[in-house]
Amino acid sequence: MPDSRMTNKNGMVSKIQTRIRTDLFKNNYDLVGKELGRGKFAVVKKCIEKTTGKEYAAKFLRKRRKGEDCRMDIIHEIAVLESAKSNPFVVSLHEVYETTTEIILVLECAAGGEIFNQCVADNDEAFTEQDVIRLARQILMGVACLHRNNVVHLDLKPQNILLTSSRPLGDIRIVDFGLSRCMDNIKELREILGTPEYVAPEVLNYEPISTATDMWSIGVLTYVMLTGESPFLGSDKQETFLNISQINVDYSQDVFEGVSSLAIDFIKSLLQKNPRKRATAEECLKHPWLSGHPHSHLHSSHLSSLDEPETPEESDPEPESPASTPELVIMASYTLCSSQREIKPGRGTFTFDEPFHTHPEIKQELIC
Repeated sequence: MPDSRMTNKNGMVSKIQTRIRTDLFKNNYDLVGKELGRGKFAVVKKCIEKTTGKEYAAKFLRKRRKGEDCRMDIIHEIAVLESAKSNPFVVSLHEVYETTTEIILVLECAAGGEIFNQCVADNDEAFTEQDVIRLARQILMGVACLHRNNVVHLDLKPQNILLTSSRPLGDIRIVDFGLSRCMDNIKELREILGTPEYVAPEVLNYEPISTATDMWSIGVLTYVMLTGESPFLGSDKQETFLNISQINVDYSQDVFEGVSSLAIDFIKSLLQKNPRKRATAEECLKHPWLSGHPHSHLHSSHLSSLDEPETPEESDPEPESPASTPELVIMASYTLCSSQREIKPGRGTFTFDEPFHTHPEIKQELIC
């Protein structure tokens, strides 16, 4: 767990234990093959350690971004990776190098690539429901461990879940902690962080962020893995935000053809507008869809809220339209989207990786 004394009011950690090497990276590693991914401020390349012959992924992160010094953001990411070193489902950090312009994270190489690739694959190569059950359990075990350490990821999506191998289907590794926050000693955290299709309603409404914010993203992620469709993606960013605010989700048989009702029940336990009504990671692992016990029970608050409308006393006030919130800024992660294939929106036609159009009230910094 990161030292809470070194956590600032925004949940960023300022001290690490890993030694930052200043000798030349190329003296110790050979870069091989094509780039594994590229973003606006970072690039990931496969490399081989000269002394051992082992493969790693080198993430080259620029220290200055848009004229600002972002070194401490990278230090925070390193600190979170250090805190998760005993978590088998988080990518492991091997070494860190620093040059005048970059910090290089030498990470475990997950050779299977992003699960995004199989979310948009043709039927023969797409995930089966049993595949999703196994991978969802691993994602939840990894996230449960993060949450026990008071770490929220805040950018869980298919591009940030890697596989140790694609064939046979390997295990997952959670990556990219550039937007993560440590909740230690923080009474309340309000930030606009994440990727639009996966952000929870409280993020759009500038309400407090919590571990429940990650759980919403896991609900969206599970929907995408099972259907190949993005549940909230609209024809433009404002429609996407409106779909999220109104919980406009299509659970029809057309979308979930061949998918069990337990899977839909699981997703509904997470796509709850009220964060307090969302299942936690620990509760999700006990859900009958994942536990294999169809007669086991969810927490009563989650079961009762799946399909019933909230009473007037319990209902949340109607949020303002995201477009009218002047402080709304979607801060993209430094995710490296190597795939340019399409994922289908739940409505209309829109390319998953296409940036949203610029809006005067919403500063858009999406990389993918």
